[in-house]
Amino acid sequence: MKLKRVLLTLAFFALAMPSAAQNPLIADLSEHQIQITTGFTGTQVLLFGTVEPDSDVVVVVRGPEEDTAVWRKARFAGIWVNDQRVVFRRVPSFFAVRSSAPLDEIASDTIRARHGMGANFLRLRPIEDTVSDFELAEFRAGLIRNKQREGLFASSDERINFLGGQLFRTRLFFPANVPTGFYDVEVFMLRDGRVEHAQTTPLIVSKAGLGADVFYFAHGYSAFYGLLAIVLAAAAGALAAFIFRKT
Repeated sequence: MKLKRVLLTLAFFALAMPSAAQNPLIADLSEHQIQITTGFTGTQVLLFGTVEPDSDVVVVVRGPEEDTAVWRKARFAGIWVNDQRVVFRRVPSFFAVRSSAPLDEIASDTIRARHGMGANFLRLRPIEDTVSDFELAEFRAGLIRNKQREGLFASSDERINFLGGQLFRTRLFFPANVPTGFYDVEVFMLRDGRVEHAQTTPLIVSKAGLGADVFYFAHGYSAFYGLLAIVLAAAAGALAAFIFRKT
């Protein structure tokens, strides 16, 4: 697999160089689909491309958006319980950023906020305004911490590596609990702090094999799946009782 990726990278660079004058930014992925099978422990996808000389590159990966609830715990009678929650709308289920240099050195806060270059610049807005601005900031920070703890908001400092000044590459890691769906891999070419060119490449994460069949059956026929689970559990219990009674 590593040899295949290396050969793919070299072939891409050889094809991309003649057209670099017409396309200042060219980028692609080593694979455009990730299949989650039984025993899936995560995977890496190679992103590579070419840009104009003396440019910086930023890569932003976004997973499918979903409403996400964040709870705040409080202590009552010596027990920690969920006290208050805020539901944020359209939160990326997965988020990662890679850059060829520290982001605060190559892009202003305005540029980073406009393109979501960093978890702190995501537009995390609540469905209902039920808390103060100060509390909302705390809930936002809690959401980011939770996602980072789950490995779904990448906090790695891994950089984009340049080869020869124009060719670049980086690795994108997707953990075992990566959500399924359609992903956007955005590549930005910056010069003097400005975004001059951008490109979006799609990536699909899907389940495959027996695990996928069970997953789709459970979601497509939830009532029948629940009934079948009860029947199987009862049958297993009856069989165990019969075996132990015999012994």
